[in-house]
Amino acid sequence: MKSSTLIKVASQSILKNKMRTLLTMLGIVIGVGAVIVMVAIGQGAQSQIQDQINNLGTNMIVITPGSSNQGGVNRGAQSYNRLTAKDAEKIKRESLVVSAVSPVVFSRTQVIGGQGNWRTTINGVSTDYQIIRNWDLKYGRFFDQAEQRQMRRIAVLGHTVWENLYPGQDPVGQSVQIRNVPVVIVGVLEKKGQTANGTDQDDVIFAPYTTVQTRLSGWSRIFQILASTPSTRDIPEAQAELTAIMREAHGLSRWEEDDFTVRNQNDLAEAAQGTTQIMTWLLAAIASISLLVGGIGIMNIMLVSVTERTREIGIRMAIGARGRDVLTQFLVESIVMSVLGGMIGVGIGFISSNVLGQVTGWNTVVSPTTIMIALGFSAAVGIFFGFYPARKASSLNPIDALRYE
Repeated sequence: MKSSTLIKVASQSILKNKMRTLLTMLGIVIGVGAVIVMVAIGQGAQSQIQDQINNLGTNMIVITPGSSNQGGVNRGAQSYNRLTAKDAEKIKRESLVVSAVSPVVFSRTQVIGGQGNWRTTINGVSTDYQIIRNWDLKYGRFFDQAEQRQMRRIAVLGHTVWENLYPGQDPVGQSVQIRNVPVVIVGVLEKKGQTANGTDQDDVIFAPYTTVQTRLSGWSRIFQILASTPSTRDIPEAQAELTAIMREAHGLSRWEEDDFTVRNQNDLAEAAQGTTQIMTWLLAAIASISLLVGGIGIMNIMLVSVTERTREIGIRMAIGARGRDVLTQFLVESIVMSVLGGMIGVGIGFISSNVLGQVTGWNTVVSPTTIMIALGFSAAVGIFFGFYPARKASSLNPIDALRYE
């Protein structure tokens, strides 16, 4: 029997009892729809995490202070700070892989200017910082190397600071007062938004690190060094190179441990996405239980169908149908029913994912791969749970089937 004929006969048999068919497919519809929604939520979370990580910078590597031991007690990460601006200068001078380097000095204080005052963080950075963070400007410009060397009293405002001190206006050329030091505004940055832990990246003011160290904080130590590579592939090589340069800068012997830590944002992304991916598959596995329940429903109805159509099977065999023809017919009916239910479930899942995203504000992603897997799984359910009833139908004795009342 041709495939087209098989599908036509299967469709006719299914449509004879529309309500029973609809109720039979309901488990598959709910199962596939639930899987689509759960995976869409998980993939949306992964996408959002990746966007937040990418928002931190371009192929960024972070060097932070190491740990210290005092009286046999380890005081934890960043408790022993030996980082200096000279370390950053040495990296920029000697590194063959790193494309941009910036020391970072933090200082939190009250800022006065424009329409009032605002407490924010002052970040002392180098001119490479804008390249590393891939941060566009809304107004004005970033400071240059000449201004950095001359320790000029200039600053670039983050979006949040600008909204609170100079809302709706271009503040370039005006001044803000930081710890009694007047600083000229040369630029305003575009909005970056929050980090994964909820920190507002835009609540900040950037100034040359030389200015912050000499005129604002008075600290010779820096809190971290940021670096970036031309591509993601260069990160492992860059980390090894930075470690070697930093050990040489700090005069560490081969048997001495690093007094600094070198990390990259991809490690953070992989860890966060690994956890999210596990949760995605867990949710999908839970939702797949509905598919199994739907498959059991299909098997139950197909067994009933075999019983109801026993005489029909006997007639088909009597006029020349082989056992495998009967098996194929009933198996195709099961597959058509499950695939049709899967297609309806995909549509419901796609619509539900979009509605859920709009109502809750969550990021949901329905990928073509997810749709294909869901349809393939629903077809597999039809084959698995439809095989036994089809096998039972094909093994009937034609004479007994004809005598069946």
